[in-house]
Amino acid sequence: MIKTTISEVYKHVEKEVKIGAWIANKRSSGKIAFLQLRDGSGFIQGVVVKADVAEEVFQTAKTVTQESSVYVTGVVQKDERSPLGFELLVTGVEVLHNAVDYPITPKEHGTEFLMDNRHLWLRSRRQHAVMKVRNEIIRATYEFFNENGFSKVDPPILTGSAPEGTSELFATKYFDEDAYLSQSGQLYMEAAAMALGKVFSFGPTFRAEKSKTRRHLIEFWMIEPEMAFTEFDENLEVQEQYVAYIVQAVLKNCQLELKTLGRDTEKLEKITAPFPRITYDDAIKFLQEKGFDDIEWGDDFGAPHETAIAESYDKPVFITHYPTSLKPFYMQPDPNRDDVVLCADLIAPEGYGEIIGGSERIHDFELLKQRLEEHNLEMDAYKWYLELRQYGSVPHSGFGLGLERTVAWISGVEHVRESIPFPRLLNRLYP
Repeated sequence: MIKTTISEVYKHVEKEVKIGAWIANKRSSGKIAFLQLRDGSGFIQGVVVKADVAEEVFQTAKTVTQESSVYVTGVVQKDERSPLGFELLVTGVEVLHNAVDYPITPKEHGTEFLMDNRHLWLRSRRQHAVMKVRNEIIRATYEFFNENGFSKVDPPILTGSAPEGTSELFATKYFDEDAYLSQSGQLYMEAAAMALGKVFSFGPTFRAEKSKTRRHLIEFWMIEPEMAFTEFDENLEVQEQYVAYIVQAVLKNCQLELKTLGRDTEKLEKITAPFPRITYDDAIKFLQEKGFDDIEWGDDFGAPHETAIAESYDKPVFITHYPTSLKPFYMQPDPNRDDVVLCADLIAPEGYGEIIGGSERIHDFELLKQRLEEHNLEMDAYKWYLELRQYGSVPHSGFGLGLERTVAWISGVEHVRESIPFPRLLNRLYP
């Protein structure tokens, strides 16, 4: 007997196999039962024909309940009607655990109910597909940066200072000191870049932002590359190459999942480098011409503004050169204008908003010290960060990509809460 998984049944056509699975759903008539099986690697239909199996096997197939765990044996057969391309002609069913009154049934459920049962909702075909897309994006991320000479570095989650101020940080006591949950590993990645040249991190970040929009999470994951001897335009090129790479990886390796999600893959097929660029100045003019009378130079963009800009393109679009007043202290000023900085936000198409924020970093000691003073940040807390500009400072740049917004965009799901296994929202810490 060959023991295998659903994702690998294609290797065993016309052979009898054994699969450990759960009953996702079932239906039966007097002479045939259809079992929708899932094992984590995928979904397959098991067909149980009464005339071809022992009576107890058919009765088990008829009575087994949703989400019961089973060992199923059967012959793998090609089936063009199946999304997988195969089905299982069942010869035996062994129930390992009989699930009783599984709460998530095939009927419609409200969002709050599903979120309360997130630990079970993850088992559904749609949520399974989103998690598979997420996994592919993570896999392709490591592949891209490893192939391009980056070293993985892990910054601390507990920090004594904040890259962007402390107003949206979770504070905690670190023995006798104040500490914060990290909102970004960037400052530490800059130190790592001075040691290793090109680095990237991948880890959780926390924002105590009291937002309830479909784009926001309290806890989310960031990919944060940082590069020594890299200036602004070079930074943008890495960003567009990286984003194009992960999109193409999902298209190549998650066709079944994208089909399950009903994703329009033609839109994703257009995501190739280079990406269009528009300056903040031109974006303001564009919005004013589109009837956004409330926006003026110096204002930050909200979701409606970003969406309006993105709708003019079929690829992600860079908005560059924001006013200095809108951005964190560490961004390098434009050498030709001291009122804007060498930064860019990458806005995803289809209303998903900003997925990347990046910039060239200040590499001059005196200017960085001045910026810290202007932002009323404690000099002692940033002493080590300033020292990076004292001992072999170089032009350097980096960016941060928010994983969940990127997963939501590529998957085509409406809300970022579906793009992370266990979302932490303003009013949700369970399960």
